[in-house]
Amino acid sequence: MRPVRVVVAGVNGYGRNHLENVRRLAAAGRAELAGVCDIAPPSGLGVPTSADLASLIRETGAEAAVIATPIHTHAPLAVAALRAGAHVLLEKPPAPSVEEFRAISAAVAETGLACQVGFQSLGSDAVPAARDVLGEPVRAIGVAGAWTRPFGYYTRSAWAGRRRLDGVDVMDGALTNPFAHAVASALAVAGADTVDSIAEIELELYRANAIESDDTSSARLRLTDGTVIAITVSLCSGRRTEPYLHLHGETRSARLFYTLDEIEVGGVRTGFGRTDLLGDLLAHIRDGSPLLVPLARTGGFTRLLDAIRLAPEPRPIEARFVRTEPSRLVLPGIEGLAVRAAHDLKTLSELGFPHSPPTKGRAPLGQPWPETVLRAGAQKVADYIQRGDLQATDAPRPHLHPVRTLGGTVVTETQPDDHVHHFGASVAISDVDGVNFWGGSTYVPGEGPKVLPNHGRQRRRTLRPIDGGYADTLEWVGPDGTVLAGEERSLTARAVAGAWALDFAFTLTGRTGKPLVLQSSACKGRTGAGYGGFFWRAPKDSTGLAVFTGEASGEEAVHGSVTPWLALTSDAWSLVFVQTTGLDPWFVRVAQYPGVGPALAWDKPLTVPHHLTRAITVIVADGPLTPDQTADTISSLTADGPR
Repeated sequence: MRPVRVVVAGVNGYGRNHLENVRRLAAAGRAELAGVCDIAPPSGLGVPTSADLASLIRETGAEAAVIATPIHTHAPLAVAALRAGAHVLLEKPPAPSVEEFRAISAAVAETGLACQVGFQSLGSDAVPAARDVLGEPVRAIGVAGAWTRPFGYYTRSAWAGRRRLDGVDVMDGALTNPFAHAVASALAVAGADTVDSIAEIELELYRANAIESDDTSSARLRLTDGTVIAITVSLCSGRRTEPYLHLHGETRSARLFYTLDEIEVGGVRTGFGRTDLLGDLLAHIRDGSPLLVPLARTGGFTRLLDAIRLAPEPRPIEARFVRTEPSRLVLPGIEGLAVRAAHDLKTLSELGFPHSPPTKGRAPLGQPWPETVLRAGAQKVADYIQRGDLQATDAPRPHLHPVRTLGGTVVTETQPDDHVHHFGASVAISDVDGVNFWGGSTYVPGEGPKVLPNHGRQRRRTLRPIDGGYADTLEWVGPDGTVLAGEERSLTARAVAGAWALDFAFTLTGRTGKPLVLQSSACKGRTGAGYGGFFWRAPKDSTGLAVFTGEASGEEAVHGSVTPWLALTSDAWSLVFVQTTGLDPWFVRVAQYPGVGPALAWDKPLTVPHHLTRAITVIVADGPLTPDQTADTISSLTADGPR
């Protein structure tokens, strides 16, 4: 099938992701990058560039245009692209007003061309599944979202945090841009696609930052069929959380984590696939298949956006309710309020905001954010997380972070400056049948490390609680969507004498009908770079770092050694790694950064005909253990045994 010629408008911001996606689809033979439209295009693109989108489309013969420009330019550029003869993938939100939305709709009708809107979450199979997951009608939907944004977020462009710019509507607020996917997902589950599907809108817009738009808000919608949607979001959280939809039935409830394509019912999470929206548009162009997110399906969202546009300016939050930090503002307790608002279908003011954050001597009005955590006895010792904000080059995967000693010291690090693709404790392999599941660059023989479009991700199928922890079923998915392997994983925590232990096991099974081939960079000629498998990244700022086995000590002596156990210690903590299934060489770093893991393919490729099983126990202790203390702890651990 002939590739679709595509131009991309706006490539210096989020549009860079679209540019990479076009290149990925080009590698699969489905697309061809025909040109780039930008007022300041980067050099070295190798394709025609222009600041005039319509002219670029005509000159290049482009059949599709991806528009990822500032919000207030969406409508005029979309109309121009359609009239120039190109189908359109238009970033969300489609337009800052109903009037401009209707102008795009008119151009779609006039030209007979397609306009797909970039609400990526609506490409998820979890959205239609959510409508039926309760086994009864969804009568209401609560939405909870709490992210953190630095001051620089609001200075990233002239339109950032603005309601209007030079007299033109922009509407860059929490509800209409960063949490637009949350709103759109809720409306999609409820079937509120059109402008007329919403009967009533209640709005509460607040701002802690010195901006025009809202950074903390509630909206409650009543649909024409009686369904209630209550949304509470904030960009002033003390930490990032995964936003979700709380689905209310008459007798049951569930949560849809739209950034992860996961639905949780009765404590069990189920993962779903997601269709790339540009790929979906290309399929529509070539074979006429229906679009997942046609412009007409986003009318309900535009109706809410228009109500926000016409609403009074957001109410400033008094400084006494805001915690000022060097790089951001934080509203203490806002996460819990968002959770409760979604549960009770309330607005922030109905929960007493901004007077309601917890204070000394008074119980909080909020509720804890839904989390997957490990506990040693009654004590929380680790978070097991899957993040929805990672880039393809991170090789997204579930991981443990933060992991803490019983004394509360954090012993993992995530996305450090030296290796932004390191994520606490996880399973990561640099090459599985040519796909990078480690993240970052790929070592190319004769050329060295290169960033290639070959990154995979670990996609969840189910996560269920078991005694002491979780059982996780995952798929290892390549950049083209091919499932290369399935994984069954278990991770549990238990108390041991003066410490606690993590028992982590995984089994990889090939899913392509042929043996899996696992490689490290060392297999390709990079001496000593045998990393790949279970890997633990410890905090770089730890003092007094030391590493030893039962036979040797020091990084140089233990790196590549094959021993049953290895200890990495600092002045504040100790980590003792014990291989309980399999015996692989240790990959060890101390001087450059502290990291440890058994290496599955140390210096030769490992072929897996059917399946591969490995298990490791990690003892997490406060303070530095001596070699004798370590041996005693391992002896007691062996006697106690894993759960």
